[in-house]
Amino acid sequence: MSSQLAQLFKTGPQWVLGFMSGTSLDGVDVALVKTDGERIEELGSWITISYTNAQRKVLAEATQDALKWNWEGVRPKSFDKAERLMTLAHAEAAQKLMQFGGGETPVLAGFHGQTVLHSPPLDGQKGKTLQLGDGQLLAKELGIPVVYDFRTADMEAGGHGAPLAPIYHTALLDMEAAKRNQNEFTGVVLNLGGVANFTWQTSDQPPIAFDTGPGNGPIDEWIEKHGKGAFDADAKFALAGKVHEEKIKDWLKHPYFSTKPPKSLDRYDFSAEKLVSDMSFEDGAATLTAFSARTVLQALSSMPKKPEMVVATGGGRHNPLIMQYLRDELGDALIDASSIGWRGDAIEAEAFAFLAARSALELPISFPETTGAPEPITGGRHIATTRKR
Repeated sequence: MSSQLAQLFKTGPQWVLGFMSGTSLDGVDVALVKTDGERIEELGSWITISYTNAQRKVLAEATQDALKWNWEGVRPKSFDKAERLMTLAHAEAAQKLMQFGGGETPVLAGFHGQTVLHSPPLDGQKGKTLQLGDGQLLAKELGIPVVYDFRTADMEAGGHGAPLAPIYHTALLDMEAAKRNQNEFTGVVLNLGGVANFTWQTSDQPPIAFDTGPGNGPIDEWIEKHGKGAFDADAKFALAGKVHEEKIKDWLKHPYFSTKPPKSLDRYDFSAEKLVSDMSFEDGAATLTAFSARTVLQALSSMPKKPEMVVATGGGRHNPLIMQYLRDELGDALIDASSIGWRGDAIEAEAFAFLAARSALELPISFPETTGAPEPITGGRHIATTRKR
């Protein structure tokens, strides 16, 4: 099958669709990237389609059932409903992109799926991960081959299965360094998602990438629990509260933060329910927001070289308080992805387009320096299709 998909690229770079549905359950990001799996030739159209409240409820139920299940016993029935729902939502999002986009014709799609449970390796035991998503159904709906289940091969080899975006982040940083005509360059791509992570790259060392700590996830959880929306718009609730510094000091003693990378987190390792259930609503929002920023800064301070540029991507960069906390320490080195022509809300989707191309060409998508795998791993399962579009 892989040789068949490799033929898609025999004439050079091609347009590839990439999808991302994050743990915040806000919607589906779809993006087009023209690539040969080694470099980014062109960034194409992209779109975000928000989940309806009913869809979010189904996905949230599956996520909660996954946490209760925790790999033991019968697979929850809610998974099947959620899997079909989110797969069809992805197909609909892609069809809208094709309808209103720039006329690009993709030959392949990279389908991350919806993470409902991620258990990193622990005490010598291999980890497990589960992303809901029916690759066969998506291929049928789109009429093009699909690469999915990107993380399992890495975890079966002993890796963390995350983060996977670093190989794409390094391609973006290489593109920016070339644009600046800089041979020696130290940069960071910071993804402020449900879990925050970054890729640190310099010219004379392998890249370093890991989950830094909680991102938007606990904040969104806290806001939604109190019926105040899906996220803290403009950080208005956090700005009205008081930061409990003594709590943050305690949380930073968690062994995760002293563990050397590679390392990864599940979205619910630092849940709002565990952290701030004894606080007022505003104080909880304020303290969770400060904690997210603090973990990013602590991780950056551990890097071998201070970066010249930290490019903020993901939904968290729209939170002005998180960005202010980061800017207070990083100064002008912190920039929004959009300021250099990147699509900050599309980068995760773009990454899975890039990874799909690499998987089709049997190129590695994870590495010892990023996931802890024993060797570079080519991941992803391949679905071909004979359906005519």
